[in-house]
Amino acid sequence: MKKKIKYENEKIGRIKIIKDFLPAPDELVFKEESLKVTLNLSRTSVEFFKKIADKNGSKYQKIIRNLLDSYVNHYSS
Repeated sequence: MKKKIKYENEKIGRIKIIKDFLPAPDELVFKEESLKVTLNLSRTSVEFFKKIADKNGSKYQKIIRNLLDSYVNHYSS
């Protein structure tokens, strides 16, 4: 096991306060307009995406959405 750090009561030195430069949490959320649709898929396809989602700790709908977005980006150029 690692040694525990022993903190001393020492001088820190000159402190400089800097302006907060990080974006607000709301600005970090990627928002894209979405549209809900109903889509019939084969059982084999859904099981395939669910298996991938389970392995990667994701949701199968998100994987399908990302696949479709990649396809559209590739062919819309």
